[in-house]
Amino acid sequence: MRPLPRPSRRGLLFGGAAASAGVMLSACTSNEPSDSGDDDGATQAAVSNDEPGTPVTIGFAGPQADHGWLNAINEQARSRAEEYSEVTLNITEGSNDTAQQIGQIEALINDQVDVLVILPADGRALTQIGLTAMQAGIPVINLDRIFDNPQAYRCYIGGDNYGMGLNAGHFIGEQLRDVPNARVVELSGPDSLELTVQRTAGFDAALANYPNIEKVARQAAEFTVESGQEVMAGLLQAQSQFDAIWNHDDDQGVGAERAIEQAGRDEFIMVGGAGSRHAMEAIQSDNSVLKATVLYPPTMAASAIDLARALGQAKGIGGLAEFEIPSSVTLYSAVVTRDNVEQYLPTGFN
Repeated sequence: MRPLPRPSRRGLLFGGAAASAGVMLSACTSNEPSDSGDDDGATQAAVSNDEPGTPVTIGFAGPQADHGWLNAINEQARSRAEEYSEVTLNITEGSNDTAQQIGQIEALINDQVDVLVILPADGRALTQIGLTAMQAGIPVINLDRIFDNPQAYRCYIGGDNYGMGLNAGHFIGEQLRDVPNARVVELSGPDSLELTVQRTAGFDAALANYPNIEKVARQAAEFTVESGQEVMAGLLQAQSQFDAIWNHDDDQGVGAERAIEQAGRDEFIMVGGAGSRHAMEAIQSDNSVLKATVLYPPTMAASAIDLARALGQAKGIGGLAEFEIPSSVTLYSAVVTRDNVEQYLPTGFN
């Protein structure tokens, strides 16, 4: 590890652009100076981001990988870090216990990692430890579950929960555009999570554009196979006929599919959420009610490693005309259907 001097690191975090003002963004992240002789650096030559830069040690702390998507987050971070010979990744075991995760992050701070990537089990509860890291001169990439205070992170990267619901709603709306008095149901995630609220709000906003569609039921599951099966069975019993269902999460969708098969129902289409490999393979086979899934890409963890590497090397990112990495990145929730599943299948998680 090559710790940066504390004063310059704090300056980089809290407004001092001088550390990276000589770095120009072009098609890729620059690692070398330009040969053009242009003093202001505006036309520096592009250098592949794959080329090694200065050594960077990245600390990665996330919740327990007790869900397919969370396990994919860890795998994406590990595999991306392995692509860079100058990057060392210190990854914690992960915990859903707030106090334990804070302790893990404190250990990474004490180890003086160059950059921290944190996916908090609870964004609000871990805001203070993010502030602590930033005040210690260690920039923080806040992944997915956002801290309450923007001073607790240098850059936020995450999915678009509202957009996820919006795109699911528009896909279903277009499929049912010509169906009179269409009926839709929703199998959501836990209502205790803000992301669930956002996904439902986006879904409802999209359906408002289709006056022929009525959402006749909504039930919350717990992002698990077991809860998905139990809640879906209840929905099927309560609703004798409907035309489409949006399920917020592909893991709980496995249970929902079991309940649907056991009930012998197939008069509707189902749209999933997140982008598991199982869901994509079912979409590809086209032999079940599952016709699409809306991505919530775990590749955000790989992108977080890229951002952390750029921060540690005082660089910007390719394709943007700024000297610094952005303060936030929101990923797009693409709809995966049989028409484009081949493109997205490699990103599907187990």
